[in-house]
Amino acid sequence: MTPASPSAAPPRPLAGKVVLVTGGARRVGRAIAEGLAGDGARVALHYYESMEEAAAVADAIARAGAPRPCLFAADLRDPDEAGGLPQRVVREMGRLDVLVNSASVLLRQPFGGITVEMWDAVLDLNLRAYFLLSQAAAPALKAARGKIVNISDVAGHEAWPSFLPHSISKAGVEMLTRGLARLLAPEVTVNCIAPGPVLLDDAITAAARQKLVDSIPLERIGTPADILRAIRFFLESDYVTGSTLVVDGGQLARNRTEAVR
Repeated sequence: MTPASPSAAPPRPLAGKVVLVTGGARRVGRAIAEGLAGDGARVALHYYESMEEAAAVADAIARAGAPRPCLFAADLRDPDEAGGLPQRVVREMGRLDVLVNSASVLLRQPFGGITVEMWDAVLDLNLRAYFLLSQAAAPALKAARGKIVNISDVAGHEAWPSFLPHSISKAGVEMLTRGLARLLAPEVTVNCIAPGPVLLDDAITAAARQKLVDSIPLERIGTPADILRAIRFFLESDYVTGSTLVVDGGQLARNRTEAVR
């Protein structure tokens, strides 16, 4: 066998596979879409109100030499649109191999002011949509022996007083992950990533940022690349399912340790 040339292109593990990334036009979702496209995936990039940003992501991916994503608009708070999105992807792109449930909303909601509308705005997108997307994608994913990766949050492990519905939704995502892992095995693996601080709000003060960094054992804020590496681990692993990987620089472990001192 002739050895590979030193200049040969590295293998692209997702070459030819269709990956649906929800919330793929912004922030961490954008980094996931761009990274997996760079791995050879044909990305189905979901967006809701950010059409121009989604188009810009698609342009950037194409300029980098990766397959240009197909764009899919959907309001995932609408059960019909959430449930119909995977079928739209299969009709347009021919198959579906991976579902990355990334779209979510983070709303500050002081306890006394939480309304039914506020509650539904968070739970409908952050939890119910993940279920409906997974349910609708299951036949295609089973046929492809595919994978689901859900994006949760460390808020699912510790209650954030001003973000209670958010914390509940993210805890629910992790239970949903375990339930789907059992229901869809052995054809489909289902795993979850719980990021810590990543892509802080631009309005955060320098003092608040430093206080946050001081609470993280690894002494830095996370990056979208940290989340992307975790996703790649799950996509490359065939004997891991029902697991949640916390990617927070050790912050959660530190908080729990200090709580029992």
